[in-house]
Amino acid sequence: MDVRIEALQRHGRTLWQVRMGPRGLTFHEELAARTFAAQLHQRLQWLRQLAESDSHAP
Repeated sequence: MDVRIEALQRHGRTLWQVRMGPRGLTFHEELAARTFAAQLHQRLQWLRQLAESDSHAP
């Protein structure tokens, strides 16, 4: 599953939406959106590695 950032225009303002699949979270500041997206990406990568190592355990 990919983490994406999209710029949205609402009422003349730019909002930033972090999306993962059908779910999304909207931020007023780009830096907050990018920070959240980076943390989410790291967490997903960690969970994938954990699942992979569990599947290789005897």
